[in-house]
Amino acid sequence: MSGAKTQHRSPRYLPIADHGLIGDRHTSALVGMDGTIDWYCCPSFDSPSVFAALLDADRGGSFELSPAVPADTKQFYFPDTNVLITRFFTEDGLGEIQDFMPVGDVADTDRHRLIRRVVCVRGRIPFQARVAPRFGYGAHPHSVRMLDQAALFTSEALSLTLTSTTPLKCDENDVWAEFELSQGETVVFALDRVNEETPPRGYSQAEAESEFTATVAFWRRWLQQSQYRGRWREMVHRSALTLKLLTYAPTGAIVAAPTTSLPEQIGGGRNWDYRYAWVRDSAFAVYALLRLGFAEEAEAFMRFLTHHIDRREGPSGPLQIMYGIDGRAELPECELSHLEGYRGSAPVRVGNDAVIQLQLDIYGALLDSVYLYDEWCQPLTSGQWRAVCDLVNWVCQHWDQPDEGVWETRGGRKKFLYSRLMCWVAIDRAIRIALHRGLPAELIRWGPVRDAIYWRIMDHGWSPARQAFVQYEGGDVLDAAVLMMPLTKFIAPHDPLWLSTLDALGNELVSDSLVWRYDPKASPDGLEGDEGTFSICSFWYVEALARAGRLDEGRLAFEKMLTYANHLGLYAEEISHTGEQLGNFPQAFTHLALISAAFNLDRALD
Repeated sequence: MSGAKTQHRSPRYLPIADHGLIGDRHTSALVGMDGTIDWYCCPSFDSPSVFAALLDADRGGSFELSPAVPADTKQFYFPDTNVLITRFFTEDGLGEIQDFMPVGDVADTDRHRLIRRVVCVRGRIPFQARVAPRFGYGAHPHSVRMLDQAALFTSEALSLTLTSTTPLKCDENDVWAEFELSQGETVVFALDRVNEETPPRGYSQAEAESEFTATVAFWRRWLQQSQYRGRWREMVHRSALTLKLLTYAPTGAIVAAPTTSLPEQIGGGRNWDYRYAWVRDSAFAVYALLRLGFAEEAEAFMRFLTHHIDRREGPSGPLQIMYGIDGRAELPECELSHLEGYRGSAPVRVGNDAVIQLQLDIYGALLDSVYLYDEWCQPLTSGQWRAVCDLVNWVCQHWDQPDEGVWETRGGRKKFLYSRLMCWVAIDRAIRIALHRGLPAELIRWGPVRDAIYWRIMDHGWSPARQAFVQYEGGDVLDAAVLMMPLTKFIAPHDPLWLSTLDALGNELVSDSLVWRYDPKASPDGLEGDEGTFSICSFWYVEALARAGRLDEGRLAFEKMLTYANHLGLYAEEISHTGEQLGNFPQAFTHLALISAAFNLDRALD
């Protein structure tokens, strides 16, 4: 899968979708189809940015690298890897940039290297490079000092070394180079984090070749564990590789996305920081990867829950909805007023105040993945089972509270159906584990509560007027989150009440396979502006159609959804009415839903 684009230098911002992602399981970078790295945080996903031209073309900083002449571009991943190739087609030759981050030891949090290898494939091409870091989201000053075939960028909190096999020149705070390559010639740039333990050093073409080979081998070795042999293997495997890129190796946390503040509407204010580990997103990601046969990630996430987060009960219960990738609980939200935002979409936010919200659905998402972990990976330990029992007992006490809901609305708490549904899932999966394993459990208490939730949803979540299950008790607003009802085995996919709901959702929230979460005009969410369709909901819709036996519709909707992916098979959070990708990119939630939809649609079609 690849994409083509004529290189233009005038626009200040590339479309969000015109990027590929590289990473080393500690952090990541976005590489545009024009060869520019315009988003990179170091040393970890949630560290302050070094390059953030994606959020401010003038003040954010970037690593530009491209031919010095007009070129058409194409971009693809080296097969079965996260090594990104950007190709440039000029009148006098063909060149390419091979971008990757070597995957080192999990415990090595000091050494982080970003390698850019420029190759002339045919003819002769002049190239130009400009490395303009802007530390601390463009707010921290830095100095630059030239070394032997290297440049040392130094700021108060971080130092980076740029080495190159072509001469570098210094221009105030930036470094640049101009060079010309003939067929077969190569230039290597390497950007390294440096400190007392990892001092600056040179970097040869032979080392770059060795790192390239090792990085390719790592990704292919990992992907070989996949047991998926279905119809959409390329897209499913790209989604799996993306989820792996979004995993923070030292703790096992999975970030919702590697970016912050990419807008849900151009010029709007729905801009959020997604560089943290949502319990819900991570649990669903574990579910998707387990489906494909990847057990290591499930074990790592269980370790994250067990060893890296504090489960002492707080205002939102024993679990927060999200944590820092190191397990920290506090993620204070602030606005970076000095950055203009992507295409003027302010504010740019760092941190996330939704961390304090009560979202009861996270317990169901988590315990569903724990249930699958116990069944497909390895039995729970006694300590893990005790923690499960504590969570279920808390859910039994608190399931009837109003909360902010799965969509993190800021318009006041309600008794959302989806929150009730996932509380039912939490208790149901714990009961299943206890009965299957013969583990001690308060079944006399758990069973009646689970049943009470079931009847509460059936009696109060159904709207006779709409002939559908609705967003919250006492309302009549439709919500795509109820698509999870048959997916969680709460209701039979052929139940007349469900089929009526599916039709209602299709008529009101679906447009050419694309699904809106809900209508914010009918259900004010406390936020300004509009939004696009939510891709995770679109894949939930595919899976719901498949389970209902509407296979032709489900398959067509799935194939249509694949056309909204970018040239590399990556998805942002949302899709606009024109088909443009919006929101943080790439988003784990969307890719895990793609995997689940493909898996279940395959099974229904076979």
